[in-house]
Amino acid sequence: MLLNLTDVFTSEGKTDTKTVPLELTEFQCQAGCFAVVGKSPVQIRMSNLGVGRALITGNVSLTLQMSCDRCLTEVPVELKLDFSREVSSENVGDAGRDEENQDVLEADWLNVEALINSEILINLPEKVLCRPDCRGICSICGHNLNDGECGCDDFVPDPRMAAIKDIFNEKREV
Repeated sequence: MLLNLTDVFTSEGKTDTKTVPLELTEFQCQAGCFAVVGKSPVQIRMSNLGVGRALITGNVSLTLQMSCDRCLTEVPVELKLDFSREVSSENVGDAGRDEENQDVLEADWLNVEALINSEILINLPEKVLCRPDCRGICSICGHNLNDGECGCDDFVPDPRMAAIKDIFNEKREV
C-alpha cells in the first residue's frame, strides 16, 4: 500500500495518523519464505520535520510461521514491531537525503509494505525454538528426539584413544 506524503512534506508542523491494513501474506528473505498467519493493521504517524523531511513512526503486530532450528517443527513466531524512520522528499537537495531510509519511498509516496518488510528483517529472532528444552533430531536417523528416543547408538568414541584401540586389535588372537 502507498501513502501520499506530499502534504506532510510541504506543511510545516503537519502531523497525520493513519491505520492501514497489512496486505502481506508471506515474508521472503535469504533465510527462507515464511507465511504470515496473523497480523494487525499498521498504525502510522507521519510528522513534518522541516521542508521536505518527515518522521514516520508506527507499530504493527504479526505472526510468522517458522521452523524450529533444532527439530524443524513449525512454530508460530510473534513479532511486535515499533518503528521510527526519518525520510526526505526527492525535491530536497542531496545534502538532506539519507539513502539508508529511502528504500521505503517511491517519489513522495510511502511504501508501507517495503517499510514493514525491512522492519521484519531487522527484528527476526536469531534462533527459533519450539520450546526452550528442544532436543532436536537424531544425527543418525533424523527422528525428532522430542517425541522420544529412537534407539540409535549414539556412542562417540574418544579419537585420542584410537591409537590404543588399534594396538589392542593387533594383539587380539583370532
